[in-house]
Parts: sequence; structure tokens; C-alpha cells
Amino acid sequence: MDISDIRTEYVKYGLQRADLANNPLDQFTTWFSQARAAELAEVNAMSLATADANGRPDVRTVLLKIFDEQGFVFFTNYKSAKARQLQDNPQAALLFPWLALERQVRITGSVEKISAAESFKYFSSRPRGSQLGAWISEQSHPIKNREKLNKLFHTIKERFKEGEIPLPSHWGGYRVIPNHFEFWQGRSSRLHDRFSYTKTDKDWLIERLAP
Repeated sequence: MDISDIRTEYVKYGLQRADLANNPLDQFTTWFSQARAAELAEVNAMSLATADANGRPDVRTVLLKIFDEQGFVFFTNYKSAKARQLQDNPQAALLFPWLALERQVRITGSVEKISAAESFKYFSSRPRGSQLGAWISEQSHPIKNREKLNKLFHTIKERFKEGEIPLPSHWGGYRVIPNHFEFWQGRSSRLHDRFSYTKTDKDWLIERLAP
């Protein structure tokens, strides 16, 4: 199938150095707030790229749940494929594709597990069904059929039918600690505006990149 005629001309906005905050977290916060105000679907969805010990890449969509000066936090099963990759190679890349605004944000950095206390704080805020699901899902591992999953869910629901559901030891958060950001704004004739923030010993180096 030849789909080479699918094209979009980006004309909504521009981005100049004078528009940018000196700190990339401030700039990200501004763009995230604008994306949220625009009521984009799954505004906190981000592509998470990892690689195993042999450098083989992998990517999937996860949900950003916390971001602050410490980094960008998502939650997952610690026995999942992504967790195994991060154990071997604790580096990751994030991509926020806010295409309705003709924008993208790319972030790279090192990755660390957050504390059990931090994970429990978020876990406790989840709907009860999601908490139960975290207990039974052997994420990324083969499963015989849907019926087995439903049976496991019924079993764990009975086990924790009363009271607070504890945090599973195999579930929690990771924090991506950024060392590089790129803010991309689509422009006409493919002459996009791109600005990178690179962490230095003292501050952030801001540079315009060729499209």
C-alpha cells in the first residue's frame, strides 16, 4: 500500500527562543497545561523506549502519573518486559505526541525505582479494580486464555473483599531523571521549530536544532 500522499501542513503555531522558559520542566509544564486545556485524549500518554542488555530497542505507551523537579514517574509490574530491560539497562526515552497541537516533547535520561512508600501512595489512589488487577497480572508473560485471568481476578477479589488492599511487592513506580529535552513545534514546509535542553554541570544549555 502506497500512502506517500498522506500529508499535513503544520501552520498552527511557531516557537522562538524568547518563548522558552530557562528551565525545561517549566517549559514542559506550560505545554502540558496547554495540551490538557485543549482536552486532548490521554494527554498524559507517553511512548516509553527502553533497550535490553544487548541494545535491542523496545517501545510501548504508558501513562505519566507524576512529574516534578525530580523527574517523570510511571508505574508498572516489576516483572514486566520493560522492567527486565530497565534492570539491565537503566536508561529510557520518552515521547509525548501532542499532534493535535502539532507538538512533540522528547525526553531522555537515567531511570530509578521510586520508594515503596511513594508507590503505595499512588497505588492507594487507584480504583479498587485496578489495585486488584495489579495483584494478578503477570505482565508480558504468556497466559492460556481470558477465562484464567477472570478466575484469578475473582480469587483475588475474594481474598481482599474487605479492608485496604496492600501494595504488591512486584508492582511500583519508576522515575526517569532527565538529562535532555527536545521541544518540537511543527511549521510549514517542514521547517519545524526544534529546541533542545541539555543538562550541564551548572544549568541547562538551550540550542535551536535544524528541522
